[in-house]
Amino acid sequence: MRIVAALGGNALLERGEPPDSDVQEARVAAAAGSLARLAREHQLIISHGNGPQVGMLAIESAADPALSHPYPFDTLGAQTQGMIGYWLVQAMQNVLPDRDVACLISRTLVRSDDPAFGSPAKFVGPVYPEADARRLAAANGWTIGQDGAKWRRVVPSPEPAALLDLAVIAGLAERATIVICCGGGGIPVVRTPAGQLRGVEAVVDKDLTAALLAQSVGADVLLLLTDVPAVEAGFGTPAARPIGRVTAAELRRTGTAFAGGSMGPKIEAACRFVESGGRMAAIGRLGDAAALLAGNAGTIVTS
Repeated sequence: MRIVAALGGNALLERGEPPDSDVQEARVAAAAGSLARLAREHQLIISHGNGPQVGMLAIESAADPALSHPYPFDTLGAQTQGMIGYWLVQAMQNVLPDRDVACLISRTLVRSDDPAFGSPAKFVGPVYPEADARRLAAANGWTIGQDGAKWRRVVPSPEPAALLDLAVIAGLAERATIVICCGGGGIPVVRTPAGQLRGVEAVVDKDLTAALLAQSVGADVLLLLTDVPAVEAGFGTPAARPIGRVTAAELRRTGTAFAGGSMGPKIEAACRFVESGGRMAAIGRLGDAAALLAGNAGTIVTS
């Protein structure tokens, strides 16, 4: 089968951990062990998040006295794709030394008139106590939002419209290369009225891009890998219960409660993929990747 596996931010960094490279590389090595079990028997395309990393680079860029202005988010997104892609390539080849693994710096086309540009909502960077977040927002011109008990910076997150490097991704996959691409949802670019491409200040949701990627390459399965075992109905209440097998229509009805949280985009991505003809989408823990594929763990979404 052809599988697209979308790694959540937990694959690299757990909430509250220092963003040191050795911490993240150790987590990537652990992720590679789970992913290798899939790659031994199937075609595997990997995407990943970059929220903590792109936020950290944005802070560093804003504070760099050598710069007249901070690097834009499209450039920062490209930097994180190279950094995280390198870690993943190295980790995957350490466990599968006989396989070709490639990281592709890849772009996602978005619409310049997407309403998300007027309503920033995508979390990036570290979490802060509210007072610290408000102080940093005032000093740096940020928009901030509440993320659980903490606060974080938010930036625009336009819808992915097309994958500009799809032909290269598909060509590598056809040659049995394990492809790492569309990191952080892809580098966001728009097409100007003159037909030119230019980057924009945004972060595309990685799960929605992963769904578009899976659909576009004709994947059989989309795995949305995170740090929780399954989607929960009644999340955050005493009546919470894990959702096992479910249709996209059923999950959409349940998923309305997650629209503003981190699970919301995963539910939307899973539904989009199976509604477009995909065989199955699964949401669950990274360490359960093989069990998710077998339908023995997590939330299994079908049409």
